[in-house]
Amino acid sequence: MAHSTFSLAGLRHLTQLLGPGVLMATAAIGGSHLVASTQAGANYGWQLALLVLAVNILKYPFFRAGVSYTISTGETLQHGYLQMGKGYLITALLLNVISSVVNAAALLMFAASLLGYFVPFTTSIPVLSGIVLAAILFILIAGHYSALDKVSKVIMVTLVIATLGATFMAWQNGAVAPDDFVSPSPWTMAAVGFLVVTMGWMPAPIEISGITSLWLKKQKQEQSVTPQSALFDFNLGYFTTMLLALVFLALGALVLHGADNTLASGGIGFSKQLVDLYAGTIGEWARWLIAVVAFLCIFGSALTVYDGYSRAVAEAAMLLKGQKDTPESVFIIVLSAVAVISFAIVLFFKSALLAMLGFAMTLAFMTTPMFALLNHKLVIQAALNDDVKASPLVTLLSYGGLIYLFGFLALFIAWKWFL
Repeated sequence: MAHSTFSLAGLRHLTQLLGPGVLMATAAIGGSHLVASTQAGANYGWQLALLVLAVNILKYPFFRAGVSYTISTGETLQHGYLQMGKGYLITALLLNVISSVVNAAALLMFAASLLGYFVPFTTSIPVLSGIVLAAILFILIAGHYSALDKVSKVIMVTLVIATLGATFMAWQNGAVAPDDFVSPSPWTMAAVGFLVVTMGWMPAPIEISGITSLWLKKQKQEQSVTPQSALFDFNLGYFTTMLLALVFLALGALVLHGADNTLASGGIGFSKQLVDLYAGTIGEWARWLIAVVAFLCIFGSALTVYDGYSRAVAEAAMLLKGQKDTPESVFIIVLSAVAVISFAIVLFFKSALLAMLGFAMTLAFMTTPMFALLNHKLVIQAALNDDVKASPLVTLLSYGGLIYLFGFLALFIAWKWFL
């Protein structure tokens, strides 16, 4: 009995230590995993598995920088950008303003379309979007950071269990590709566009590193956080996203690769197709399992995107005004503005949303090397706590990651404008 009580107390303590790392994982999964990783498996089978793994490993130091810098200095990455030059913070602010409304609108419409699976009557996307948005605002405004923290933990646990369960069942059934099926090669110029989007946003846009540092600062204000617990939380969240990237790729390779279907390119169409194909491959009962997985992916990402980007925009605006602290009222004003604009896009401009999303993704991708370099410089120049200092291996990964990011950017520019 005592052992059971100790175990429960230990589990409760461990759960309390988790926070920003889990939030980062929740934001990443809906942004790149559900669609991009699954489509990588669907289009090319297992051929991109090692590349997906390598990209996640190479980007690790730049996302870790948000934790190392904030736990050591007590300041966020955006504060560090300001110290390196106001232009860097202004660039981060502009990127976050654009990304906040466009990404929020896309995820809102995406979540609304998936919510339709659970509503027993037919209703429109705007109505469903309103329901999703109301739930998000209630959690963030009424519950504050602690509610976001708790809800994200529940979503992640459910998501991991459901996704692994779905993958196990798909594995048991075997791949749907015929024995004589020849997979297309991803190593062609025609596939560069797909690779750029998939690998450029794996596991998440680089600005999420700055948002993670904001969440960590917020967590430190509400509870005791040690360098060891902060790094443990980050590593758990990051490596969970890496695992799930491979799991979603496996789902695509097993259930969709070689199937006689034309894959939808948009997230909404693809998610509905994914649910239908699962029902046809595994059994009708699996429709609900994969629908729950897809909805949790997107709702969790929407929740963290509304909170994280709003906090980033609010903090940057305050820093540019010379104020170090960001009042909660300013965050709520920015959050409300993001909510109104994103909902207006869903209502009046949804036909242009795909183009807006493409622009936001391209902009984020092209600025990723710059912010990765800034993160690299910040952690090198800052007096970091010994517990979060980068090991020689992580430092080596950082240089390798910079070469990869700038090289990938050069390839993208050449493909987009010169080839």
